[in-house]
Amino acid sequence: FVAGARAMGVRCFVAVEVDDPEVLDALGRVQTGLIGSGGDLKPVERENIHLTLKFLGDVDEGLLDEVKRIVSSLSLEPFRMALAETGVFPNLRRPRVIWAGVSEGADELAAIFRKIEEGFVGMGFKREGRRFNPHITIARVRSGRNRDWLVEEVLTLKDVMFGGFEVRSVKLKRSVLTPRGPVYSTLAESGGS
Repeated sequence: FVAGARAMGVRCFVAVEVDDPEVLDALGRVQTGLIGSGGDLKPVERENIHLTLKFLGDVDEGLLDEVKRIVSSLSLEPFRMALAETGVFPNLRRPRVIWAGVSEGADELAAIFRKIEEGFVGMGFKREGRRFNPHITIARVRSGRNRDWLVEEVLTLKDVMFGGFEVRSVKLKRSVLTPRGPVYSTLAESGGS
């Protein structure tokens, strides 16, 4: 223990993992195309691709058990989630995040989000300020280098289909930030129905 050091929380988020090899291959092909545009971006590593339901930030160690309980007590009917379309946040003039959209399963995801949101707000977490917008981040844009070419590539991928898979659980993930990128581990998992 370092004198004066403040106790750090555990950086956490709740997510649906994308672990279907065909969907991951399709996302990887799009990432390769985006890199080929010459844009300055950092693609999300294959093993880290996920859909964030709720970002919790640094969770106090003392609250962690209750957070795990909320996630693990969630019962889930398996449902199909399909990914299609590519876009950017906040807009094409200033792309920061390149995402894949959810073409199937959005209603189920929104219902899960509402359930966990109530549980977390009841614990004192801040309610989400913006509307739940299910997407998967596939790359982050680091600078404006070759932005026009990058945007052109995104537009050609607007209607791409990535395929789908069955969602059977949501996971509470721990995120440790390292110079090489974030390292995720699972702290809790929802039960099936």
